[in-house]
Amino acid sequence: MSTDLSESLKSLSGIGDTGLMNIGEAVVTPLGILKLLAILAGAIVLSWLARRGLSRIERSRDPSMRPAFYTVGRVLHYVLLGTGLVIALGSIGIDLSKLTLFVSALGIGLGFGMQAIISNFVSGLIILFERHLKVGDFVELESGVTGEVREINIRATRITTNDNIDVLVPNSEFVNGRVVNWTLDELSRRVRIKFGVSYAADKGRVREAVLRAAHTVPFTRDGERHRPQVWLTGFGDSSLDFELVVWLLPEAVKRPATVHAAYCWAIDDALRAAGIEIPFPQRDLHVRSLFGLESSAAQRFVRGDAGKPETAEPNPPVTSPSANDALDEAVRLAKEDAPPPGAQASEASPATSAGEGKQQE
Repeated sequence: MSTDLSESLKSLSGIGDTGLMNIGEAVVTPLGILKLLAILAGAIVLSWLARRGLSRIERSRDPSMRPAFYTVGRVLHYVLLGTGLVIALGSIGIDLSKLTLFVSALGIGLGFGMQAIISNFVSGLIILFERHLKVGDFVELESGVTGEVREINIRATRITTNDNIDVLVPNSEFVNGRVVNWTLDELSRRVRIKFGVSYAADKGRVREAVLRAAHTVPFTRDGERHRPQVWLTGFGDSSLDFELVVWLLPEAVKRPATVHAAYCWAIDDALRAAGIEIPFPQRDLHVRSLFGLESSAAQRFVRGDAGKPETAEPNPPVTSPSANDALDEAVRLAKEDAPPPGAQASEASPATSAGEGKQQE
């Protein structure tokens, strides 16, 4: 019985040492392939454990450190897999230093046949190290897609929209295209909500009502530099065109559609409560002549006042000027951008001294 077992082991050992192919001077055997796969599997497991440990450390740190931990984890994953591949190839006797010609030919093949994959891989490394795009950022692509960056992988980056739709974007698009990062350096962001009111509405009442509406929305940021404002932006065909200019709190920046709808709802409620008309497109008909009557006489005929004496039109009421948020904002920014008085004096002093020197000559 023991003799049969030893003979079976010898036969299995012979099968494991059977040469399948030659790579250079190395002979590839079934046992060598199993060893290679075992080393690669160990590298993958080691990478998984390392990233899992980093994720545990990340949970105990500040949330702003999350992109840095993610970058370290991805780079460590690539390094461990590359090191495992080199060790695995060496374990079956393949000397990488003697495969220069093969590697060169493989590089040419990759350059032509896998150019897009290599471009996306290199672009992914650029994104990770440059850190202009990080996990957790809210971005807008040239195609109009907006969403939060969830993963930066070898070939593509996963973006999740506010409708919980995952979009896989090739990494090269972030490097070669135009990307709007809403949360690159600062989480606060300003939005503008457009609305219109009747020409008969008082601007001051409109401003007061809309500002009250802005403060009812919990996303509004209020402060000396970030207070909500109401701007008169134009004169439409049927309405005075306004914009509510408001700064958002960080937790609302990544929900632009929801926030816009919330402010529109609050503005409509406030204008209706104040009795301010929200107009719709309409046209005024001005009658110049009718049945031989001209100008004001024709107008009185249409109104049914043809037999009544003509009375003068009352003068419109004089209203006091209302607060102008846009003007206040422009003045504040101009003061911030202006150089200090000391700097102006120092800039003017060389010219003054040069003029005095000419007078002395």
